[in-house]
Amino acid sequence: MRITQRVKKILANYESDCPGTKANLARILMQGKLGGTGKLVILPVDQGFEHGPARSFAPNPPAYDPQYHYQLAIDAGLSAYAAPLGMLEAGADSFAGAIPTILKMNSANSWATSKDQAVTANVDDALRLGCSAIGFTIYPGSDEQFEMMEEIRELSAEAKALGLATVIWSYPRGGDLSKEGETAIDVTAYAAHMAALLGAHIIKVKPPTAHIEQPEAKKVYEAQNIDVSTLAKRIEHVVLSCFAGRRLVVFSGGGAKGTDALLDEIREIRDGGGTGSIIGRNTFQRPREEALELLDTVIKIFQGKA
Repeated sequence: MRITQRVKKILANYESDCPGTKANLARILMQGKLGGTGKLVILPVDQGFEHGPARSFAPNPPAYDPQYHYQLAIDAGLSAYAAPLGMLEAGADSFAGAIPTILKMNSANSWATSKDQAVTANVDDALRLGCSAIGFTIYPGSDEQFEMMEEIRELSAEAKALGLATVIWSYPRGGDLSKEGETAIDVTAYAAHMAALLGAHIIKVKPPTAHIEQPEAKKVYEAQNIDVSTLAKRIEHVVLSCFAGRRLVVFSGGGAKGTDALLDEIREIRDGGGTGSIIGRNTFQRPREEALELLDTVIKIFQGKA
């Protein structure tokens, strides 16, 4: 596998990691149409756990088949495919070595009343399935946040010791946070920074709004004239909050939205210096050819061609 100077520079930011972990990061960074650019587009398919099968896959019935998602990620030229244990097991042999995979190791469901997730896999599963990384969600702000942080501390330490990378989904919710506050710029930047502090190689957060939730943070943003007027500026601030850009930060596609709105958001992520996008429902809920066309445009945006 050829590794570009850009990817070598990124890998140099992970100073404590063993060659195995860096090799797995390199596999993700060198995969697909964006390989070698330092940019990533990842397909995550954990929505069946989160929302149920009909809400997730009925808009595009072929997506009920786990192998559909492997093939979509490969044919679209994506960087990696992330999914829970059962989804990856259902295609692990057929697609072995075809695309880097990320084992999503905890999940919630739409019936839960607590802001928590169950651990549904282990690091041995990730090794057995040939994954390049483990993935884990934390909910900063929730009553269960500290337990979740302790869980990923242990899982990440085990994964790194065995040469796997760690991806953290950092989604603030619960506690004193308002619904608007879950995607506020100060809260999103704080959540991304916490994921970096927890040792994530790749950090996933939602695109932030201009709302500032915390009164004490608002004083600092105003005193320091931190520009949050555009999404690109807010993305730039989140990236800065992840060790001044020394950690990879991808932004979720969020709920279903129109093509133009999604592509405009992708351009803002690119212009703000985000590492890339991790897009699920906005791709696999569309007919296959439409999804491939959309993903091709997303990739071209990160290449600076659209």
